Amino acid sequence: MGIVCAATVLAACSSSTSPSQVRDVNVDVAFVGCDVVKCADTINGAPYEIVMPTKWNGTLLIYSHGYRGAQPEPPSFEPVETTPEPAPGWGSGIKGLGQALLDQGYAIAGSAYASNGWAVADGVRAGEDLHSFFVSNIGTPSRVYVWGDSLGGLITEQLAEKNPEWVAGAAPLCGVLAGVLPNYDLALDVSFAVKTLIDPDLKLSGYTSYEDAVRTLTAASKKVIAAASDTKGGGTAKVIYIASLVDAPHQTQRFDGATLTSKVSGYTEAIITALGFGTLGRYDVERRYNGNISSNEGVDYAARISNSDAELVDAVSPHASKGFTARLQAGVRVVADPSARAAALAEGGDPQGQVHAPTITLHTAADPLVIVQNESFFRARYRVQQAKGNVQSDLVQLFTVAPATYPGTSGAPFGAGHCNFTPESRLAVISLLDHWVREGIVPTGGLLTHALPPAQTGYEPLYEPGPWPEPAAVAVRS
Repeated sequence: MGIVCAATVLAACSSSTSPSQVRDVNVDVAFVGCDVVKCADTINGAPYEIVMPTKWNGTLLIYSHGYRGAQPEPPSFEPVETTPEPAPGWGSGIKGLGQALLDQGYAIAGSAYASNGWAVADGVRAGEDLHSFFVSNIGTPSRVYVWGDSLGGLITEQLAEKNPEWVAGAAPLCGVLAGVLPNYDLALDVSFAVKTLIDPDLKLSGYTSYEDAVRTLTAASKKVIAAASDTKGGGTAKVIYIASLVDAPHQTQRFDGATLTSKVSGYTEAIITALGFGTLGRYDVERRYNGNISSNEGVDYAARISNSDAELVDAVSPHASKGFTARLQAGVRVVADPSARAAALAEGGDPQGQVHAPTITLHTAADPLVIVQNESFFRARYRVQQAKGNVQSDLVQLFTVAPATYPGTSGAPFGAGHCNFTPESRLAVISLLDHWVREGIVPTGGLLTHALPPAQTGYEPLYEPGPWPEPAAVAVRS
C-alpha cells in the first residue's frame, strides 16, 4: 500500500496545499438580515433554515443531516423528521453547538431534503439550492464550508466533489464515504450470513411493503439475540463469525467489549444494526432505484475470516469456523438488478476521492452502523486520484477511540457508537478547517492534539483503520 502517514494525516505525505492567499480577517461582513429575507422556508420541496450571527465573519457553513427514515421505524415508530438542521442537534432543540458557531461569527444553514430515506441526490440538490439562495438574497460569502454527519457526510463529499467553484472546505463526519453500493453489499453479506447460519426464513430482498420489511427485521433480530445466548448450541460462535465477516466493531456506545459477554453483545448490536440497514433501508433503496441494488456474486467469504477470527470462533465452539465458511461458500448467491445498481451508482452517492478543497474527516473507531473502514475505502480512492493528478488539496483523517471500559448506563463518552463525538470535537474540526483554508495551516501533529485533547475527545493520532472488507469494491471509475 506504500508509506502510511502517522495518524493517517495524509496531508503530511503531500504538499499540494500552499499557504492561503485569502487571509481574510474581516469579521463584520455586510449581509441582508433575516428581518428582510425569509431565512426559514422551503426550496424545491426541501425546508431550510439559515441563522445569521450578529457580526458575520464571511464564512457560511452548510450542514447536511444524516439518514432519516422514510417511514416511522421500530422500536418506537416515532413520526419521521422533516425539520431543517443548520447545525447538529438544532432541529431537535439542542442548539449549544450551533450557538457556539454563531458566537464565532459563522453563518449556519441547513436543509431537510425533499424526501427521507437514502436521499443523497435530494440532499445534494438541497445544499446547492441553499447556497444559491444565500448568495442571491443574503450576502456573498468569502468562503463556504460544507459539513455533515453519516449520510450527510456522504452528501457533504458529493457536494464538494461536484462544486469545487464554491466549496472552500469540507468536513464529512462519520460519513458513508464508501458510497451506496459497497455499504449495501456489506449489509447483504450480513443478511446472507444470518440467513445461512441462523434464520433460513430471512428474506434478503424484494419486500412487498414497508410492513413486510419491519416484520422481517423483527423476526430476524429475535433469532440473532437468541443465538447470541446459545453458547452450547453454537449460536454464540455464529454471531462472532458473522460480525467478523464484515469487520464489525466489538464495542458500541452501550457495550465496551471488555469481556466476552460484552463483546458478543456489541457484535449482536452491530449485526442487528446491519439487518436494519438491509431490510428497512433496502426497502427504501429498492423502491427508489427500481430493483435490488446488491450482489454477493463472487465474494470469497473464506478470505474474510482471519486466523485470529477463526481462533475466537473456535474457542467458543470448537472447530466451527470451517463449517460456517463452507456453508456460506456453498450458499446460493444474490444477483443484483443491473439497471437498479446503475441507478444507485449514479444517484446514491459514489465519492471518487477527487479532493478539490481542504478536507477533514472524523470517525469513531467503533461505529456499528457506518463502519470506520469507510475511511480506508475513501483514502484508497483519494490516493488513486492523487497518483493521477486529480486532486487539488490534501485529506486529513481523524479518529476517536473509546476508553477500554465504560458503564453501559452512561455509555461511551466518545469513540464508540455512530457519530458519538463530543461537541468540542466538532467545533475543533471547523476551527482546524477554517485555519487551513484561510491561513494555509494544514492540521498535523501537535496542532491536532492541542485542538482535540485526547483525554477529552478520544482523539488517537496513531489509530489506523483496517482495509475495506471487500478489496475489489475500492476501484475508482475511469
